[in-house]
Amino acid sequence: MLEKYESALEQWITCVVGEGDDDALFACGYLQGHVAVVLAQLETDGNSDLAALELKMVDCLELANRELNDADYDLVEQAWAQLRQRIAA
Repeated sequence: MLEKYESALEQWITCVVGEGDDDALFACGYLQGHVAVVLAQLETDGNSDLAALELKMVDCLELANRELNDADYDLVEQAWAQLRQRIAA
């Protein structure tokens, strides 16, 4: 399952880099780091289901909400929604 998440992440990044504007690139880069950490944690935990991924990403988004201004947080939240949709497909 983790391979599916990693593949979806790579495809999404490729799409954003090829078609995205500066805001999309920022959100993609910011989110990529958090997703990589979460995937490593899931691998260590031995739990790779979508619910576990989403739960850990909620924590990441809470951190982002504290670190970023409102406009940047909105970009990251939208980026996660796009990536999540790819992962769930």
